[in-house]
Parts: sequence; structure tokens; C-alpha cells
Amino acid sequence: MENDAATLQCPHENCQAANPLTHKFCQRCSTPLPKNYLWAVVDSQGLGSPGKILADRYLILDKFVLLDTKPGLLTLTPELENLQIPRAYLRLIPYRLHVPQVHGVLSLTKDSRQREILLLEKPPVMVDDTKEQVHLGSELTNAWRDATSMRQLNWLWQIAHLWQPLASEGVVSSLLDSHVLRVEGSLVRLLELRFDDATSPKLPQLGEFWQQLVANAKPAVGEFLERVSVGLIEGEIHSSEQLITVLDRGLAELGRSQTPTIKIITKTDTGPSRQRNEDACSPPSGTLVSKPPQPTALAIVCDGIGGHEGGNVASNLAIETIQQQVQQLTKVPYDHIDPSLLLNDLEKAVALANDKISQRNDSENRQGRQRMGTTLVMALPVAHEMYITHVGDSRAYWISRQGCYQVTLDDDVASREVRLGYAIYREAVQQSSAGSLVQALGMGPSTSLHPTSARFMLDEDAVFLLTSDGLSDFDRVEEYWETEILPILLGEANIVNVADRLIEIANTKNGHDNVTVALVHYQVQYWEPEITIKAVIPESYSAKTVDLASRGTNKPVLSNPNHKTQVIEENQPAKTRQLPLQWIVPLLFVLAAGTGGLIIQQLRLKSGQLPVASNPTPPTQTPTVAVTEPPPPLTNLAPGLVIQTTNEITLPNQSLPAKSFLKVINTDPNPKPPSGDFLVRMQVCTTPPASSQLPPPSKPGLKPGQEVSIKFSELKRFGVSVLPSSASNTCKTNSQPPTNQPADTGQT
Repeated sequence: MENDAATLQCPHENCQAANPLTHKFCQRCSTPLPKNYLWAVVDSQGLGSPGKILADRYLILDKFVLLDTKPGLLTLTPELENLQIPRAYLRLIPYRLHVPQVHGVLSLTKDSRQREILLLEKPPVMVDDTKEQVHLGSELTNAWRDATSMRQLNWLWQIAHLWQPLASEGVVSSLLDSHVLRVEGSLVRLLELRFDDATSPKLPQLGEFWQQLVANAKPAVGEFLERVSVGLIEGEIHSSEQLITVLDRGLAELGRSQTPTIKIITKTDTGPSRQRNEDACSPPSGTLVSKPPQPTALAIVCDGIGGHEGGNVASNLAIETIQQQVQQLTKVPYDHIDPSLLLNDLEKAVALANDKISQRNDSENRQGRQRMGTTLVMALPVAHEMYITHVGDSRAYWISRQGCYQVTLDDDVASREVRLGYAIYREAVQQSSAGSLVQALGMGPSTSLHPTSARFMLDEDAVFLLTSDGLSDFDRVEEYWETEILPILLGEANIVNVADRLIEIANTKNGHDNVTVALVHYQVQYWEPEITIKAVIPESYSAKTVDLASRGTNKPVLSNPNHKTQVIEENQPAKTRQLPLQWIVPLLFVLAAGTGGLIIQQLRLKSGQLPVASNPTPPTQTPTVAVTEPPPPLTNLAPGLVIQTTNEITLPNQSLPAKSFLKVINTDPNPKPPSGDFLVRMQVCTTPPASSQLPPPSKPGLKPGQEVSIKFSELKRFGVSVLPSSASNTCKTNSQPPTNQPADTGQT
């Protein structure tokens, strides 16, 4: 760091003292000083010389690496609509363990021209504090030779899991770019996203890339990798799911050369400001569990919802139910466990816990905010894998010698907005109701519940922290992991003492809620196997894949108003500002009403309002809430999709009334630079009757059956809603066939 005058501003709003860059804590108030390193997505020239400060805030450490010297301030970012931030970054937030997220935009003026530079947070950067040096993580191709056979297959396994979600966003080229493809210990991490050309890469190209790694593969996996590469190139392996299955079997064989030792400690505390503790944990608070000798190691943290009405009952009921289910699952020898089926069984265990709480609510005649519920996060280590399942905003963190990584994504409004491409996370969390839960256990039947399950390959020592928001709020884990949790891995701290210290931090630094933590210390003894493993490519296979990025948004649950994590109240907007019209997304819920009757309600995001829970069904009935498939975003218009106009669309000689339905015929495949705008060709399905409450159109209206071409930018400007793809069969013209007279168009 060549600028000796550069300082790090304390993030505490009442302090903001300037500190030397080498300090870890503020010299005035002792607040931890976060070091936020950023990656700038710019051309090969970079941003300038190291030591220069941009925008009175960002210190250049390298051509593309910046340090945010004012980490407590928000980044000023123009509206996404005006900025054209690639939404692939936002929609891939469930994969942020590997894919960098948007920090903000840096606006610079050069030669009287404004230049806007995308800044990505938490890039794969290695920091040497003793020498005050920063360098990028190694390219996978460079680190490959020195990795163990277990780690080599682990890296490929992670790439296989990323293939489908990145391909769906048109950025799978990132996994074939050796400059972008970096490693940080056992993790594969991307510097930035590379956007695909007109023809996206396919699996044979992945096979060609992997074939280059065969020469430096460890002896145990060289033949295996050669066989897999050829299988990809020749099309024998024709899907990422099949590829994952093959790699799973290879890792299972290598896993026999790895002996894990696991210790688990939990702690829960009422906190200084609460009357009772609604949290619960397993093992019981203060109990230290070791495997071996215990046959099973399972850690669970629950944060009850419902105050004195039963949050503690819900959290304990969830733990009791899941313990019983997992005990049955783990009786199966590891060699007979199918990872995809185990993930599915864990989600079924969560669903069973959910239904027990929901049925308890119904039997006790609990309605609305009287209904009790709970969040849940659990960790189950099995051989060389860690299985994480969660619902709500209790979190799991993975701490290694390289860093601290949040591996769960909160089921709240802020995360949902980012996942749908509406906002940058740093801005979304500042909005009203950002922390409101969109799902928790016990608020309805399991048909409307979407737990998230994932598994992680472990080839080195690690600590997994499970915690309720009593600790995780205000980024306390990010602030203290290095000083409090990392010493466990370095052999400098006892896991029991660390759990006590985390409770102390939660109570003194936060103190607004109950707090519960579970620490899972996973230690590895590994030796290189002398055998050579074989690749078996099945002709048929079964694998369950979960595309977290495409999961639908869920109905907000109801909680006690005194609970720290508020949920969306009826008629309460989730954001204070209006959403742009192109962000209006219809959410379909099937709500049970009466005796077995179904009422379909179409709930829309209007003027920044998010859907709210309807009145609960009578307590004698079990409410059945099911979320249908999520609608595609407006940017993914494709032939066959159905849209509905929000406002009247005026064309040169005709108009489309508000509330008209149209089916997309095709889109111009070649957007015209520099605007990137394109035409959307559609057929009018239905228009509102003249007797409707809508004002009469300002010009002669288009008729059902007519076709019309309108610019994409015009659709966004007037506002339309995209319906789920299943609605395409319901859009039929309700009047005369298409006329020979062409419809007016929106072209200019």
C-alpha cells in the first residue's frame, strides 16, 4: 500500500475516526475495522497507479483491486434501470460462495466523459498483513499441480455444480476462462463473470478444458479425469447432473483415505433485553459432542417466532422432530447413501417439523400473529461432506484458514429482491421491511415451504458456525471471525471457550434478541491413496438438482410484532420508494378457502408493495398454501410467454388498452447498438370489455387476434406484467381471427 497518508474510517456512525490501514480495531472506540477489497470490472488499462485514491474513498492497491477506506458508507449507485448492471450477478446470489456480488458503481470523469465502473465485493484476494501486500488468488490451472487428488476432484465437482445455473444466465464461459477461474483454498471462486457469445459453450468444451489438466493430475485421479474428459467431449456425459454423479463416486472412493474428527458445542442465551428465550439448539446448550465415539454429529439452531404465544414451543418441537428423523437417516452405512436422496430426506424432515408446528397452531386455534413458528439451520457432517439445510434467517458460516463465508441466504425480502434482479444487496437491506421473513416453519403446510439444502466437500480443517440473528445482525460474524473463530483452526483456542465468547459478543455488541450458536469443528487426516480410481459413467442415473436462483418467491409469514425480525403486515409496503414498472412481477398463490375449495388470487407487486398473507383459513381446517412457478423476468421474454399491460400503450395510430393480454411470438435476436433495444412481436389475446371500469382508450384499440410489434423499451416504459410460462396455454384470442390489415407498431 504505497499511500502512507491513506486512512481507514471507523464504520461506527458516532465515531468515524481515521485509523492507519494496518489497524484491525478503531483506535478511538475499538470498533472492528473491516477491510473491504473490491474488484473493478474495467479494461486492460486498469484504474491507475497503486496508492491513488478515487472518489475520495477507494484506494488503488493494484490495477483492478481497490480498498474501500470508508466501509461504513453506502455506495452511491444509480438506479439499475439507468445503469444496466448485469443482472446475472444479482440473480446468482444463491451462489455467492463462488460468484462475486455487486458492491456498487464508481463514477469517474475522464476527458469530459463520464465512466461508470462496476465494483464487485469479496473477490478472491489474498492479503499478507505483515508485508501489507495484496495479491489475487491463484488461477486454478496454476494451483492444480500442487493440489491433493481429493482437492483436484473437489474443484471439478464445484465447477460441475455451477455449470447449469451459470448457463441459464448466459455466463457459463466464466468456467472456461483460466484467468477468471480462481481458487481460494478448497473453494473455486470467480473474479468476474464472462458473458457468453451468441453460441454458448457446451459440455464438450468443458471436457476439452479439463483434458488440459490430465497431465498434472495426481496419479490416483489421472486415469479418472482422462475418462471423464473424453466422456464429455464425445457426449457420453450429456448433462451436468450426470457429471456430478460421476464425480460424486470418484470423491467417495477418495474419501476412504480421509478420516474426519468432529466436535460440536452449542450455547444459547436469553440476552439482556428479553424476558424469555425462544431460541433452541441441539445438542442441548453447553453440551460437547464428539464423533467418534458418537455415531452421528448433528447441530441445529432454531429461532422461535411468536413471543409468549409459543416461539419457544415451535423451536423445540422442530428440533425434537428433526432429531428423530435424522437418527433414522444416519443408520444407513455411508457407502449406501445417495447424496441427492439424503438432501431430499433432510428437506422431508424439515417439512415434517413444519407440519407438526402448523397442526399444533390449528389445534390450538391460533390465527394470524398468534401462530407460532421458527427459523431453522442445521449441519450434518457425513464422511467428507457437510450437509446444510435452512429456513428463515438463521445462518450458517464456513470458516477456513482462507476466510469466512456465509453459505446460507436469508429467506427475507432483501434477499428476494436481489435474487429477482431488483436491487443490489447493500441497498436492499436499507429498505423498509428488508429483514421481513418470507418463510418460516409452522406458518402453513409444507406444500408452501421451500427449505434450502446444500452440501459441501471438505478436504481441509474447517469450522461451521450456525447462529440465530442475535449474533449475525450488524455483521458481527464478519467483524469477529478472524479474532475469535479462526484461532480454533490454528490450535490457539478451545471450541467451548469460543462459543462462550460469541455469546458475550452478541449480548454486548447487539443485545436486542435471544442468541444461539453452534460450532462444528471438522478436522481432517488425509493421505494420498495408492490406488488409481476408475470413472464409471452410468447410462441412467438419478440426481436431484436444486436451482436456488430460480426458486419462486414465497408468501410472507406472520410473526409477533415484538419479535426483532418483522414480517410484512397487511397493506404495508415493503419498500419506501416506488419500484420501476418493469419490476412489477405477478406472484400466484393458490389459497384454500371453504371445504376443499380453491381460490386463485393473483397478487402483484404494485408501487413497491409486496404480496401479503390473506386472512387465515378457519382453525378447524388446515390451510393449504402453494406457490406456483415464478414468472420469468421481463428481460427473459421468449416466444409463448404471456404478458398483461399495466397501462394503456399508445401507438402512432392505435392503442392497447390497459389490462390487455398478449402472447409473445418472437423477439428480434439482434439488439441494435448502442441502446441494445429490440422489437417484441406479439399477438393480442384478450382486451378488457367496454363495460369495465377502465377509462376508454385514447385511440382506436387493437382487437384480439391482431399482431403488433413494440420496442422492448416501450413495454418497460408503459409497464407490463409477465405471467408464468404455464399461463401460455390459457391465452387464446376471444374474438375474430387476425385481420389482413397489419396492426400499428411501436417502431419509430
